[in-house]
Amino acid sequence: MKRLFWLGVGVIAGVALTRKAGETVRQATPAGLASNLGDAVRELAGAVGSFGAEVRAGMSEREQELHDMVEERTGYIAPQGGAGRHAAAAARRPVRRARRAEG
Repeated sequence: MKRLFWLGVGVIAGVALTRKAGETVRQATPAGLASNLGDAVRELAGAVGSFGAEVRAGMSEREQELHDMVEERTGYIAPQGGAGRHAAAAARRPVRRARRAEG
């Protein structure tokens, strides 16, 4: 009975090690490396995207704080355009119309 138990333990250990070795070999192939690299790039892209979203949220929050501070100190109520002075400058520029080709 004791031998049968150790035989079972050996078979289970052999199967587990064989599967682990097979997975390691698969990851070392070019397809496995490409898969790992693709996963890493997707994870990095997600991290960069969430970082950008957090930066934009922080910028909006800080812009609101500055608007409030200017209003409090000067009494001037600045327009809330969302894009700040760039939107106001773009609104003041004359509209250029494309010339049509005369033929």
